[in-house]
Amino acid sequence: MNRSLMALALASLLPLAAHADDKLSYTFIEGNYISTDADGGLDGDGFGLRGSYEFGQSNFYAFGGYSQVDIDDTSISADTVDFGLGYAHSISDNADLVAEIGHTRSDLEFIKLDGFRTSVGVRGSFTDQLEGSIKANYYDGSDFSSDFSGTVGMQYKFTQTWGVTGEAEFGDNGESYLVGVRASF
Repeated sequence: MNRSLMALALASLLPLAAHADDKLSYTFIEGNYISTDADGGLDGDGFGLRGSYEFGQSNFYAFGGYSQVDIDDTSISADTVDFGLGYAHSISDNADLVAEIGHTRSDLEFIKLDGFRTSVGVRGSFTDQLEGSIKANYYDGSDFSSDFSGTVGMQYKFTQTWGVTGEAEFGDNGESYLVGVRASF
């Protein structure tokens, strides 16, 4: 992904609308549908569950998730588990700078892939109902070559608790798309 395009996209989120947000929630649970388009024709779709829990007012949070994606035109499925820690630093009334480090493990019928992800980005509110995020990610592991990717996400909140999410991740090895229902606490 073009690094200057990523920097421009990150910079565009900094001056979010002048809207007073109580605080972005980093405690949630979400069910989602996932579609992947990986290099080498390993496309697939499936379902997942992910969540996050913020430790009091410390700005630290733990996150984790599980997904199962069935590879198209095969009987192979990829079960993926990820977990890690994040930190959110307020940069305005309605925007946070976020940093995350996590572990990812994918199990396919014939291979297990272990690796780590580091991410940095911005998450913020545009209105009471709409928030967005953008992150730059770096993946590395002993079972696969390193990869940079970018993630763009949105959430539309129907209430303080319930919302609909959408996310896209683009990298050198393919892309993935996610649509979900989130309960924030």
